[in-house]
Amino acid sequence: MTMRPPVNFDSIALDSMLSDWISALREFSVEAVVVLSPDPFGQRQDRLVAAVHPPRFIDAALALAESQDFGAPWRESDASLVAWQHIGKAEAGNTSRWRLLWLAHGFQSVVRIEFPLPSGRAFECFIFSPRQFHDRAEAAALVWSALNIWPLFKRTMAQASSPLSPREGECLALAFEGLTARQSAERLHCAERTVNYHLSNAMAKLKVDNKMSAIQRACWLGVI
Repeated sequence: MTMRPPVNFDSIALDSMLSDWISALREFSVEAVVVLSPDPFGQRQDRLVAAVHPPRFIDAALALAESQDFGAPWRESDASLVAWQHIGKAEAGNTSRWRLLWLAHGFQSVVRIEFPLPSGRAFECFIFSPRQFHDRAEAAALVWSALNIWPLFKRTMAQASSPLSPREGECLALAFEGLTARQSAERLHCAERTVNYHLSNAMAKLKVDNKMSAIQRACWLGVI
C-alpha cells in the first residue's frame, strides 16, 4: 500500500476542535484522538490520516493507517462498528507497529468508532487513553461523545481538506439527491450550463470521468 501524507492534520480549526474535545474528555484520561479517512484516490483498503491531536503522535497515527488492523478487513468480517481494546493485550502474534508505537507513548486503551460510507468505505475515529478501561460504561461514554461531535467535525474536516469549491460540492450534493442539472439550476437560481460547469470541474479535481464516481469520492472526503 502506498502511503500518502495526512489530508490536513494541521488545520487550525480542526486542531482547535480536537483539542477542545480532548479537554472535555479529561475525566476518562483521554489524551489523543486520530481520525482515519478513506483514500479517495487509492484502493478500498487504503486509509489516510485525516486528523490527529496532539500532532506529535503523527508517526503513530500513520502506522495505524498503514496497518491492516480494523479498516476493510474489520468491515468484511461483519464486526461491530465499535471496538474497545487494551492495546497491549492484542491477539497472540499481533505485534503491529502502531500498537508498539502507542504503547511506547504510554497509551493502554483504544476505543474505535466507525462512520460508514458508500461502497464499503468508512471514516474511523480512534480515542486513546494511557489507562486501561475496566468498565464498559467508560467506553460507551466515549462513543456517545464521538457520535455527538461527528457532524460538526466532519463538516470542519471537509472544509479543511476538500479540493472542491463550495459551489462544486453543492452541485454534487444536489446530484446525490437525484436532481438533474436543470433541477439543480432551478434550486440554485443559475443557468443549467453553470451547474454542468461546476460538475465538470469537480470530476476533474476528483480524477473521475463520470458524475456517479465524483459523488462517491465526494462522500469519501466528507463533502456529502
